[in-house]
Amino acid sequence: MPPELKTERLLLRAFTRNDIESIFAIYSDAEVNRFLPWYPLRTLEEAGRLYEERYAGAGEYRWAVCLRDENVPVGYVHVSADGSHDLGYALGRAYWGRGLATEACRAVIDRLRMDGVPFVTATHDVNNPGSGRVMQKLGMRYQYTYREQWQPKNIPVQFRLYQLNLDGNTDRVYRKYWELYPEHHIEKNL
Repeated sequence: MPPELKTERLLLRAFTRNDIESIFAIYSDAEVNRFLPWYPLRTLEEAGRLYEERYAGAGEYRWAVCLRDENVPVGYVHVSADGSHDLGYALGRAYWGRGLATEACRAVIDRLRMDGVPFVTATHDVNNPGSGRVMQKLGMRYQYTYREQWQPKNIPVQFRLYQLNLDGNTDRVYRKYWELYPEHHIEKNL
């Protein structure tokens, strides 16, 4: 269960079974999920299954993002438990352009630093520069770009990998995707 985090405008907390309608609202919007690997949800039943698979008894780093005054999920932030410490986030369309993703992710990064996590990575589709701007605002640095055949959509995607080292080791670069995917390069002027 993730620890509750508060910012000026947000409450980050665990998803509960009572949030299935909010999960459906976030994960069913085709535009919100356009640059994410899964297909948009079609039913509340699918949202219930997603809750059970992804959020029920979830690990330490999976949060519902709620407006502080309303306590209703409008998005999510998670950090993978694998060696990448990959930061993922999404907000409902009505909440875009307000700096809420940056605010939520900054609170999560502060928690990771407090917990001794050495670094965090994040990737974005090159066709989704808004997500890259969030990463830059968080102080993350571009490392490299790679091409992956993304599943389950089975489409080729060029991803930019950003990284923020939290332990002072400025030379560390998470290289797994560089080594895993033969099509990779470093873009100039990013």
